Amino acid sequence: MEHVHSLLAAWVEEKSLLARGKSLTVGLCGSQGSGKTTATQAIKAELERRGRRVAVLSLDDFYLTGSERSGLAATVHPLLKTRGVPGTHDVAMLLSTIRGLRRGMDVRVPAFDKASDDRRPREEWALVSGVVDVIILEGWCVGAVAQSDEALEQPVNDLERLEDPLGTWRGHVNRELAGRYRELTEELDYLVLLAAPSFDVVYDWRRQQENSLRKAGLKGGPITSGIMNDRALARFIAHYERLTRHILAEMPARADLVVLLDSQRRIVRTAPVLR
Repeated sequence: MEHVHSLLAAWVEEKSLLARGKSLTVGLCGSQGSGKTTATQAIKAELERRGRRVAVLSLDDFYLTGSERSGLAATVHPLLKTRGVPGTHDVAMLLSTIRGLRRGMDVRVPAFDKASDDRRPREEWALVSGVVDVIILEGWCVGAVAQSDEALEQPVNDLERLEDPLGTWRGHVNRELAGRYRELTEELDYLVLLAAPSFDVVYDWRRQQENSLRKAGLKGGPITSGIMNDRALARFIAHYERLTRHILAEMPARADLVVLLDSQRRIVRTAPVLR
């Protein structure tokens, strides 16, 4: 992935220079396991080496609290208890964070503890002070747009077929995309997509991450530790199948930069799109 990092760092640096002193906000979208988090940290390091101030935001740190998601599970649909899909993030907090960073305010960036499945105490949040040159927002559905009502009618997997037969969950997710998440997308100056060759590789990539956690010696239950067995992992990935397929089909036509990856996360080609 090092060549991916170098390519993206150079591209973001070029766009930052064109911004002429204004804070640049770049969205980095990529399916689970695509390497976007690693790439983002490498881009940050490279840009800082070049004298740029960079703030990195992860969509994963802006999940709703456990109690908030429990409320959604009780009042809207049980599947909303599982973090990840649109509708399980605090978009208002994320928008406020981005806008505060752009204005050079002192901003506390929230942190989410996946082990406890809840937000960390505020005193543990990182403090960013002063104007930053580049804000990078990374996440699996950053920049995603809503589907048509017709596209929601047929379930895409057993999770939707058995646990969302009326389409309540996927309908809620889609309305969130058309509402608050659209406002978030409009905050981005540029959108970059790390495109998997297909959804089929996402399970393998995510499984590699789980195996890495096991090798690191982490232990615990399938949810609290973040380590899942194969069955739990397959169900977990099913939550993201619909939107991941939609992103891979729809986003390349409008993203500012598409980096097409092969199954080993190597660059197959890049496709800059001017708008």
